[in-house]
Amino acid sequence: MSELLLDRSRCSVAGTLAVVGEKWSLLVLREAFLGVRRFADFQRVLGAPKAVLTDRLAGLVEQGILRRVPYQVEGERQRHEYRLTRKGVDLYPTLVALMEWGDRYLAEDGDVPMELRHRDCGAPVHLALTCEEGHALAGAHEVRPVPRA
Repeated sequence: MSELLLDRSRCSVAGTLAVVGEKWSLLVLREAFLGVRRFADFQRVLGAPKAVLTDRLAGLVEQGILRRVPYQVEGERQRHEYRLTRKGVDLYPTLVALMEWGDRYLAEDGDVPMELRHRDCGAPVHLALTCEEGHALAGAHEVRPVPRA
């Protein structure tokens, strides 16, 4: 297919990167998937500067990826937890893909810090690329980009 036929001005990859492509945003999402909910906990596990973390959380809320939920510890002022929305949950395969790539190409001697396992059977989890008919695809060489109507 001619490169000229594909309209890149509305590229979904570029649009997604504009929303979540910054390092701290992706790390916040990683922690949210691991169960972190509160600002102090995000700051503790990430080590992000307070201003940066505040900005990234606000941006993820503004984009509808996280939502703020009020909570109050007895004797303290009301605060907010950050919880994944459906839009946020749908980013999980993206984070798993980044993790698998990092494990494959950045881990020294196969020493990976964390492994994902299926809750029911305990087997390791891996992403798979399939078509709508259920065929497993080995990679980009089995995919043909076509313009959308």
